[in-house]
Amino acid sequence: MTAAATRALVVDDQELVRVGFRMILERGGVEVVGEAADGLEAVEAAATLAPDVVLMDVRMPRLDGIEATRRVVAHDPAVRVVVLTTFDLDEYVMQAVRAGASGFLLKDIPPADLVHAVGVVARGDALLAPALTRRLLERFAEQPETVADPRVEGLSAREREVMLAVASGQSNAEIGGRLHLSEATVKTYVSRLLTKLDVRDRVQLTVLAYESGLVVPRGG
Repeated sequence: MTAAATRALVVDDQELVRVGFRMILERGGVEVVGEAADGLEAVEAAATLAPDVVLMDVRMPRLDGIEATRRVVAHDPAVRVVVLTTFDLDEYVMQAVRAGASGFLLKDIPPADLVHAVGVVARGDALLAPALTRRLLERFAEQPETVADPRVEGLSAREREVMLAVASGQSNAEIGGRLHLSEATVKTYVSRLLTKLDVRDRVQLTVLAYESGLVVPRGG
């Protein structure tokens, strides 16, 4: 999917923010199919317009962005949600990921990076701001208990290696270099893992790696 083919829905309770995002995205070749001013409008608009990507604010009246994300994803798993917020707080990262978000970015992201992020998520990949990714992993590492998951127990040794690499935040190219595999082969492994483990994307794959105990926290 190219950036020009990407259809986006912009959700924010501030009109000026929506207008700004619309201008940035359209200038970058992304088609903005609609806007919504709160979570309830977002859920309805996503169901009606079927966008590829929803840019979702967190703090909104009537229904917040976390619950709206959960409802949008539940209605149509093909829709990807990128949560945008001015609040760099762990609680929102955790909640957004658990709700099914495929990306989490701060609103002060440079325009070019925003357009790139929408394209990345639209292609089915997951994206988190690097600093937020690090804190997300640290938060999961702090969990006192993990629960064995039969899906993970059934993985081959190579599949476990790839999953561990994904959970550490490595790209396909980096994983390939480390495991002496071609990037195309790594991509095949990742796709197979998503299907085999029934997870949406790399973010959810990372969450499962920590929650199942496949990743052992440092010092743990």
